[in-house]
Amino acid sequence: MNVAQEIEYLRDLMPASGRMLVKLIVKADRHATIEAPFPYPWQRSRKVYLNIHHWRQLSRAERDLLLLRTVSWVIGIRWLKWDWYRAATVAGTLATIAEAVQGDPLGIAAAGSLTAFAARQTWRRTHSSDHDISADEAAVSIAQRRGYGAETAALSLVQAIEHAAELEGRPSLEFTEILRCQNLRAIARLSSEPIVTPPGSP
Repeated sequence: MNVAQEIEYLRDLMPASGRMLVKLIVKADRHATIEAPFPYPWQRSRKVYLNIHHWRQLSRAERDLLLLRTVSWVIGIRWLKWDWYRAATVAGTLATIAEAVQGDPLGIAAAGSLTAFAARQTWRRTHSSDHDISADEAAVSIAQRRGYGAETAALSLVQAIEHAAELEGRPSLEFTEILRCQNLRAIARLSSEPIVTPPGSP
């Protein structure tokens, strides 16, 4: 495998938002086959690490779907997307600062508690199995725009999850991975499209 050509191919495979935000980094010493650290608001790019030794042992379809899924997961974390919890976090932070200026211990405690609760809920939502499943479904959707059938894409991602776990020396899938595979198999069963694999896929 030519690493430079593979990275260029993967960048072309990504959706436009991924190409703008995601930076692919090859690291042979990473334990995970592909890994995206949780992105924080102050980070300008979203890093995705590839263990090239593991990566080259996956099929083309497995690599494609694993990359699309990881990119979908990392760009799905949107700190600027406004919702109740983010609004409460900002409001709580401002209230805490105001109470601190006024020197009101009870006010500081109340505002600080609101901030902590809202921030914790935001963190939990981005680390939930729902977010993982949404990323899988987004990857299948993007793969269909890249020439895959829905059934092929869903089953290729299942195979990629299982194959990556094997390459990483894990005896079994994690609980969230089991849920994801069940959901992907359901997508494959519900799909009425014929199996289509892009030309040139092994």
